[in-house]
Amino acid sequence: MPTSTWRLRSDAWEYLRFVVKRLALGTDEARDIMADPEITRSLRALRTIEMYWAGFGQRYVQDVTDLIETGKYELALDRIGRVVHRLRGSSEHGEPREDITDDPELAEQLQMDADPRQRFEVLIVDETTEADRDATRAEALAHRSAADDFIYEYVIVPSADDAVAAILTNPNILACVIRPGFSQRTRQKLSRDLTATIELAKSQTSTHASAPSPKSPLSSVQRVVELADTLIEIRPELDLYLVAGAHIEDLAGALTRRFRRVFRRDDQIELHLSLVRRISHLYDTPFFSAIQDHARRPVGVFHALPVARGGSVLSSQWVKDLADFYGVNLLLAETSATSGGLDSLLAPVGPLKKAQDLAARAYGAKRSYFVTNGTSTANKIVHQGLVAPGDVVLVDRNCHKSHHHAMMLTGGRPAYLEAYPLDDFAFYGAVPISSVKQLLLDYRAAGRLEEVRMLTLTNCTFDGLVYDPVRVMSECLAIKPDLVFLWDEAWFAFGGFHPVTRRRTAMFAAKHLEDTLRTNAHREAYEAQQAVLWNEDGTPAADDIWLAERLVPAPDARIRVYATQSTHKTLTSLRQGSMIHVYDQDWERDAKDPFDEAYMTHTSTSPNYQILSTLDIGRRQVELEGYKLVQQQLDLATSLAQAIARHPLLRRTYRVLTAKELIPAGVGGVGGAARTGRPMPLRDGLSEMWKAWDNDEFVVEPSRVTVEISRTGVDGDTFKHDYLMDRYGIQVNKTSRNTVLFMTNIGTSRSDVAYLIEVLVKLAEKFEEKQAQGDPEVTLADPSEAAEYPALPDFTSFSPAFAPSPVTRPMLPDGALREAYYTGQRRGGVEFVQPEELIARLERGEQPVSANFVTPYPPGFPVLVPGQVFSKEIIDFMAALDTREIHGYDARRGYRVLS
Repeated sequence: MPTSTWRLRSDAWEYLRFVVKRLALGTDEARDIMADPEITRSLRALRTIEMYWAGFGQRYVQDVTDLIETGKYELALDRIGRVVHRLRGSSEHGEPREDITDDPELAEQLQMDADPRQRFEVLIVDETTEADRDATRAEALAHRSAADDFIYEYVIVPSADDAVAAILTNPNILACVIRPGFSQRTRQKLSRDLTATIELAKSQTSTHASAPSPKSPLSSVQRVVELADTLIEIRPELDLYLVAGAHIEDLAGALTRRFRRVFRRDDQIELHLSLVRRISHLYDTPFFSAIQDHARRPVGVFHALPVARGGSVLSSQWVKDLADFYGVNLLLAETSATSGGLDSLLAPVGPLKKAQDLAARAYGAKRSYFVTNGTSTANKIVHQGLVAPGDVVLVDRNCHKSHHHAMMLTGGRPAYLEAYPLDDFAFYGAVPISSVKQLLLDYRAAGRLEEVRMLTLTNCTFDGLVYDPVRVMSECLAIKPDLVFLWDEAWFAFGGFHPVTRRRTAMFAAKHLEDTLRTNAHREAYEAQQAVLWNEDGTPAADDIWLAERLVPAPDARIRVYATQSTHKTLTSLRQGSMIHVYDQDWERDAKDPFDEAYMTHTSTSPNYQILSTLDIGRRQVELEGYKLVQQQLDLATSLAQAIARHPLLRRTYRVLTAKELIPAGVGGVGGAARTGRPMPLRDGLSEMWKAWDNDEFVVEPSRVTVEISRTGVDGDTFKHDYLMDRYGIQVNKTSRNTVLFMTNIGTSRSDVAYLIEVLVKLAEKFEEKQAQGDPEVTLADPSEAAEYPALPDFTSFSPAFAPSPVTRPMLPDGALREAYYTGQRRGGVEFVQPEELIARLERGEQPVSANFVTPYPPGFPVLVPGQVFSKEIIDFMAALDTREIHGYDARRGYRVLS
């Protein structure tokens, strides 16, 4: 059973429908069709898969098999059709056949399918007979009421292994009922990958559990605890319930952290009400609901916003097409009011506060904030709230420009970290942990460690490189126990909703570290390592020892973690909808007041309520179907990469870059591909991806597919604009000189991927044809020729006027960015200099200094910042760029240079 079980299940039923329809119509020889081994493979796979999904089950698959084998093709087609319609999200099945509805089991299924209410699935873990399972399902149906907002169906499995398999493969499961009578091992024939994934999940439960398991003389209690911990480790959004017989009062006290409630077997109606009510809580969108209520109320507007209620539009002679295009509801929902059931974003006390609290629950934060001007503003809020003038911030130089601007505003002194370059593809990778540790050790050696306030890294990067935040924060805290971390997760908001990607999100890492630091095992490991890191005279051991060790932070280290996310980039939200998530143990003492002031500084007093509404409803979506959508997103990207790698023409024209190319062996001492041996772990199974994401310093996020296009003969920018967008309407954002980045998201469909593959084939055919004809517009380039281009330039240094003073050994890289910026704004203090003249000055031994930010797109980060010294490498790199957009550079007058 592969990781893409949802796709295998759908394809198997669709294929059976196709072949059985041919049999029922008598258009082909039955013997020839039945000889197709794909029929047997599909039925065999479905016999395993359907155990883990509600609605049909293994017995249903066996009935379909029997009907096909006995030649009752019309009956088989009818049953298969009902599954296909359910999978397509339709309940319009046509008139049921009389001989089908005579079947009590199927009649019950038809009744459930006809119910228009939204449904979810509930997992029951218990060793039962077939009669017991039928009775349980019938009882659930009997409890169903017209007053229920939602309906559910049971998935009943006998063992702990099957329970883990079910929640991994079936994202529709939103709750789990555990009964102590389950067995441990499955009797199903599961794939090696799924079996390995189950074992990985079970083995890591004890590592990540946040509290010790209760002791009990009853082995069944320990088994229940272990299973509950495993299920929550994989799917923390699941609601767990325990149904037991004896001693439930004692169990309730011992297991309250794991289970929402403990019931006796005869409390089925209470269980039913709890299941439905919990989904109602997840479904609740307080601010979106408040906006809907406001739009439905008759309101008189005697304040700002003429567009409110459509006043200036619906009565207009000239702009009614605005309402025709966007709809009246948009205008009815527009308001400047903060009362009457609404709320103020600057001081929320009502539905907005509740919506942000629910977001914190969903994303695993202690508190969350909505931001309506994108993550650029979110980053500035965090910097201003945490960084004071003169504080040193360790920051990746190729991070988003908003971080550089934030330090310009706050007066923080950036100490730039260098990511490893990928010169062959003209973009950067990530910053090795060894580089971060070395810089912290340098500040300690210079006696300036107390000045270092924060570390800022991008996770994941635009190109999909993902750090291990647990490791990064652990090792940094071992050197500076009060260091603050800002993780720019602009492209990783979806990460918290998949059991593998979640492990590398900032909020998961913060919670994991907080729990780990409390354990006796951690304290013992810390004390043992201190003897290695410190000499007998109390001085630190050599840096080489600190760099070689996997550092263990002190048990009293402070967990201070912030994450900024562009919800609109990867989840459901209108453009500019972002969030800030906070996990800060020193919030009340050290951060709350300055953060609140920073939030008010950068937040409009007239926020867009429609953006806020979509942030609210996007939170509902990720809690109810986030796992399903992210699972499909990753799988579709993998299928795209595989299609390019397997298709002969595509393979000749394009190359998908894997961990082998994006994480060169030996980077920082550890390389993703070097450690796992798997260039694309998810392609080889979920268990391989799990192992890579658990162990490697860097990994590649699967939904980013970077394609190297040198063999097309055109550059990335031309490929993006002239070929993909202008000719075929395919939008991409990120390109480099010879690569194009394709990204799947939770809105990507299988049809979208199929269309992209079709377009890539057509373009490959055209490129080959043009190259064969010697078309001068298409110049064939070999990937090895990338070395002829200038290498990506390193950060040089700040001018001595803005560098640390006095000079220390080792040399430290921080600089007074704000002072340099405002020096460059003074009249008469700047001149424009052409590149040729700059090179001449450098050859004369001068040190020309940039007066402003210079940011080419791509790569999209400042190549020069105010106060930075020019170098010949930077000028050569800029001259070789073929990009259309360079911020801060005037092609006619040249560079702005401090005079």
